[in-house]
Amino acid sequence: MTQSGFIAVIDLGTSKIKGVAGRKNENGVISILASSSIDSGNSIRRGMIYNIEQAGANVHKLIMMLENSLERKIGKVYVSLSGQSLHTVEFNETLRVPSGIVTEEDVNRLRKSAEKFQPELKRNYRIADVEYYIDDEPEPSPVGVTGSEIEAGFKLIVGRPNLLVNIEKSITAKTDLKIANYIVGPMVSAAIALNEEEKELGCAFLDFGAGTTTLSVYKGGILRRMIVIPFGGKNLTKDICALNFTENDAEQLKIKFGKALESHEGPMFLSPFSSKPDVDLTELNKVIAMRLDEITANIWEQILLSGYEGQLGAGLIITGGASQLKNLDLYLTQKLKMPVRKAFAKKTFINNSSDLMHDPSFTQALGMLLFARENCEMKKPEPVAETEDEDDNRSSGSWFGRNTKTDKKTKTGKKEKKPRSERQEGGFFSKMENAFGGLFSEEDDDE
Repeated sequence: MTQSGFIAVIDLGTSKIKGVAGRKNENGVISILASSSIDSGNSIRRGMIYNIEQAGANVHKLIMMLENSLERKIGKVYVSLSGQSLHTVEFNETLRVPSGIVTEEDVNRLRKSAEKFQPELKRNYRIADVEYYIDDEPEPSPVGVTGSEIEAGFKLIVGRPNLLVNIEKSITAKTDLKIANYIVGPMVSAAIALNEEEKELGCAFLDFGAGTTTLSVYKGGILRRMIVIPFGGKNLTKDICALNFTENDAEQLKIKFGKALESHEGPMFLSPFSSKPDVDLTELNKVIAMRLDEITANIWEQILLSGYEGQLGAGLIITGGASQLKNLDLYLTQKLKMPVRKAFAKKTFINNSSDLMHDPSFTQALGMLLFARENCEMKKPEPVAETEDEDDNRSSGSWFGRNTKTDKKTKTGKKEKKPRSERQEGGFFSKMENAFGGLFSEEDDDE
């Protein structure tokens, strides 16, 4: 690495904690420098930190893995903000325009009102989107437009007030890292995976994770509704455990043999786990389908609540680690009666690491890089240069300045004899040495 500086992000997932470091060029295109992931264990549940000690230890280990790849130290990171309590609320504010022309100051006043708004028992984490109206007419770019009144309709992402507490305890208290900022996960996944045309036409964006499934509904280029459903891929795994498998074996069965739709394969196969009996594929996929039916019913209900059912021209777009379940896109197409596309990070934002770009479990982590700004490389402390006065004080013959214990010595262990010109510059001993013709010099040589 010839250049210095990079951005680093940590995505706190229920199944895996992922870390990515990258560097942006002048056009905002990102080059991936390092990436890694580590099993979350039971430290994170439904997107929220549950075990502070374990999560902190996992993050510390992950940072060390990234630093080994970077060959540089990481001083701070951007951290994902997620959890089942996150959702959108609407906030509307109206402002009179005395001058008759909307100014930047008017727009800023509206935005500050939205940022200060705190719903009951919730915390306002981010402004996701906004629509402006001037004299009841929609106006995407209000500054400079004439009118007597401007109204702003904000979509705010809110959640439990204590979402950040455990993150801070596990990262800043258990590691040497500083948190540069928090980034709302569902927003950045959509930013890096969706096309502007899909947002304009209308789409349902589904981030299918291990602990939660996040649904974001877009229409007219604006986020209309976002909700986190407390079911994910890990629920499928736990259901498979009911067939008398450990959680680890159940996860492997889901990945290798699980399908969202039944296939025409034979009903029995020899288990790859020697200590386990044969497993009925039909029964395995039946268990998966039952849980998927429940998750899909929740998805459809939220689409109905958004009020945009039948208006989503771009259909359903899916990403996230659990979206890799075989035939999931076919299953959702059949159940929701809409086209389904699998989404990854767009090539326009990342110029390398194609394997990472095509891994849907890293969509959110890569999206976080788009919104990271600060240099996360740990700054090396600058060496303190010795002042000229300090050098003079040590070399002078002054009684108070001379320290016989710290004088320089040669490689043989003897003190280094100073040139006569230096010994004559001042001090009582310098004058005596000059008067007695080098008597003190010979004594120095004998030490």
